[in-house]
Amino acid sequence: MSQDSLKSRAATLLEHAGIRLDGSAPTDMRVHDKRLYARVFAHGSLGLGESYMDGWWDADDLAGMFTRMLGARLDTELKSLDTLLAHLKARFINLQRGEHAFEIGKTHYDRGNDLFQAMLGKRLVYSCGYWAEANNLDDAQVAKLDLICRKLRLQPGQRVLDIGCGWGEALKYAVENYGVKGVGVTVSQEQAEFARELCTGLPVDIRLQDYRELDEPFDAVFSIGMFEHVGALNYRTYFEVARRCIRDDGLFLLHCIGSNGTPSRPDPWIEKYIFQNSMIPAASQVTAALQDLFVVEDWHNFGADYDRTLTAWRANFDAAWPELSKNYDGRFRRMWHFYLSVSAAIFRSRRDQLWQLTLSPHGIPGGYRVPR
Repeated sequence: MSQDSLKSRAATLLEHAGIRLDGSAPTDMRVHDKRLYARVFAHGSLGLGESYMDGWWDADDLAGMFTRMLGARLDTELKSLDTLLAHLKARFINLQRGEHAFEIGKTHYDRGNDLFQAMLGKRLVYSCGYWAEANNLDDAQVAKLDLICRKLRLQPGQRVLDIGCGWGEALKYAVENYGVKGVGVTVSQEQAEFARELCTGLPVDIRLQDYRELDEPFDAVFSIGMFEHVGALNYRTYFEVARRCIRDDGLFLLHCIGSNGTPSRPDPWIEKYIFQNSMIPAASQVTAALQDLFVVEDWHNFGADYDRTLTAWRANFDAAWPELSKNYDGRFRRMWHFYLSVSAAIFRSRRDQLWQLTLSPHGIPGGYRVPR
């Protein structure tokens, strides 16, 4: 098919989303290299993302453009061999076991604390903030951490576990504000070292450890933004680990991204450049994995808040770019813009959700009253 034919096909598809090629609106796509069309139709989202990284096209409002695309479901028109291969690999190969469990730490979370400190704000919390009464990112993250502590009914002297503790901010908050002591596990060397420094002098034990090795009692367990790295073949094991580590009268809170419908396919571009070996769970997968292990006391969805969180992250990233540019090149900047913009669009269009599940081993006597 000729370049002109491919361009015509692209223009027709984009018109369904209210997007014009080389138009003047912020959500229009400005094409700088005509090879773009063949690359995208051959490689789908991988081709679209890589061509943006290479400077082949631009849009003033990337997140807005992707929101229009997703709303019109144009992504279903761009399924490619790359998408199929990513799906088959995730379905049949356990990419999150053994040494593979540590790959996401090395490839994403160990990129550099300078990047995440610049982007995430006052606290290094790399997950959705809670914006119910917040007007800025820092307040939204504190509100999220406090919401988790209140949902878990934390009391002084309790011992808590953070599965996938990141840079240690959640444990630090729980210890300082609720008087607990805690253990955190992560597969990122950079995160572990930072978290140990952050929690110096506090009753916190930070471990570079696979969560599957855990087998000790805790009064409460939480896991924030880590379940996306567990993989469908390991969901049952994950909940079994949480169950064996929580006392019979304890609570477990799971904070994760979730898919609306059937189990979603990993996106080839996200898989290659951002989150290696990661998967977004469907509700059906979660409920099947926790069956006969936990009672679902509460299932809270505030997915729209992730749009505001990601938009704030991008603003922070851009503001810090003059300093970050000393360590990262222009192609990385475009890659990171693409990542944050696509992610914001996914939540703005409500294609993915943000869930907090509060679980108990046997059910709370008299019922669980949900704090918000």
